[in-house]
Amino acid sequence: MPVRVQTEDFDVSAELKALRAGRPQVGAVAMFVGTVRDINEGDAVSAMELEHYPGMTESSLQAMIDQAHQRWDVLDCLIVHRVGRLAPLDQIVLVIVSSAHRKQAFEACEYLMDFLKTEAPFWKKESTLEGTRWVEARETDEAAAARWAQPPAP
Repeated sequence: MPVRVQTEDFDVSAELKALRAGRPQVGAVAMFVGTVRDINEGDAVSAMELEHYPGMTESSLQAMIDQAHQRWDVLDCLIVHRVGRLAPLDQIVLVIVSSAHRKQAFEACEYLMDFLKTEAPFWKKESTLEGTRWVEARETDEAAAARWAQPPAP
């Protein structure tokens, strides 16, 4: 399945190996691994809690993958996103895209990450020395996603 939302950690090497298995047409793989930072907006972060709506979240992520397949000539895509309580250095998200050529893989991977940051139904709450706070979307993330409104260059 190209989309998984889970509490347990993921093994990047195993996921990459599984995505490429038996696929000699794969000439490029682009990948992104997101982790919990120990500082955000200048404040020390001791933990992050990620919440989601089961079913709705997976459908939303699958729609993003479907869009990537429509926009680029990619062979396969995978999104693994964790939920629950995570600590600094913990892995949060894995996006892997395979294609015959690097440009397609890079662009589709970046597209998926930009839309994960802005459209995916996840809610993040950080624990800091001052208490907990919800993480708001950043203008830079919105600007990154907005650039995909144009069709891809051939």
